[in-house]
Amino acid sequence: MTRTLTPLLAALLLATAPMAHAAPMAHAAPLAESEAAAPAAAAEEKVVYHINDASLARVALRNVQNHITASPDAKIVVVTHGKGIDFLLNDAKDDKGEAYLAQVAGLKEKGVDFRVCQNTLKSRKLEDSAVIVDATIVPSGVAEIGRLQAKEGYVYLKP
Repeated sequence: MTRTLTPLLAALLLATAPMAHAAPMAHAAPLAESEAAAPAAAAEEKVVYHINDASLARVALRNVQNHITASPDAKIVVVTHGKGIDFLLNDAKDDKGEAYLAQVAGLKEKGVDFRVCQNTLKSRKLEDSAVIVDATIVPSGVAEIGRLQAKEGYVYLKP
């Protein structure tokens, strides 16, 4: 097998060698001085967390907390729909009987935005008042995720 590969590798190396010495493309626009000097890290970090299952809410909230701790300036939006809205309803508690409100309020104070799908509320015959005050109601959870990604440049995370 080595006898077969050796000539092939040699041919590949010879074929690609001229490319390594090629001049930059003449038609490529040169970077402006300010663009070349600007660090890549200057871009705003924007992340949308997608939650559609409240049984994963504690894990997701820990992920968000860890994210904020590592990147305090990150802009984070948590979008919920379906069963994922349950932890953002008044008096919501996890399977251990612990309320979510304090953890959500703490993240809200750090700039995290929570959004709840109105389509889900309607389908479950819930009033807007069933949602905690720290959350915002949006017409559609999935449309909100799409809008944030397509129009506002958010990256998508699903815990």
